[in-house]
Amino acid sequence: MAQVIWETAPDAHDYPAANSYLSLLVADEALRMHLVAQLQAAPVVHYKAKDLLRASQLALLTADNVHVAADLRKIRKSRALSPVLLVRGDLLRGFPLQIADGYHRICASYYVNENTDITCRMIDLPGAVRAGGAAKTAAPAKKVAKKVAKKAAKKAAPAKKAAPAKKAAPAKKVAAPAVARAPGPEAATESGSTSA
Repeated sequence: MAQVIWETAPDAHDYPAANSYLSLLVADEALRMHLVAQLQAAPVVHYKAKDLLRASQLALLTADNVHVAADLRKIRKSRALSPVLLVRGDLLRGFPLQIADGYHRICASYYVNENTDITCRMIDLPGAVRAGGAAKTAAPAKKVAKKVAKKAAKKAAPAKKAAPAKKAAPAKKVAAPAVARAPGPEAATESGSTSA
């Protein structure tokens, strides 16, 4: 049976592919670029093919899938595969592992042996809760997360309420102006004039 061989670093084109995939999940371009930069600097780790599929909650692609078949040919020819790029899931918040690039390579490796150790680069999301319950992320990730949260808070904040109107002072009573009345019959008798 063939053995899966892994390169020591991902191929250059894997990072733009990861960025493209993450653009479906992360709208903020600055945060997305930060995640890709973290993937480039992340240390190499190893996980079994079966565990990566389970944690990502993705189905195993068929062996006749074009990309899986191409990777199976590479494995048979003893050509090295590029490590996969991962964003760790969060069990407490219900987020599965995200395979930013390399889904088909994981599936091809699974067909060789489900216990194949897959070479990966994995990062955590900014603000992810780690062991001990404390958020342990790199300082730049915290800064980016704060900026993103601040932008979101501004967008979500309700409009400022206008100050309540001051109560109007009670109106002063003003004497009604005297109304001139037309002279009536009483006025004629009082003046002593008689009608002829």
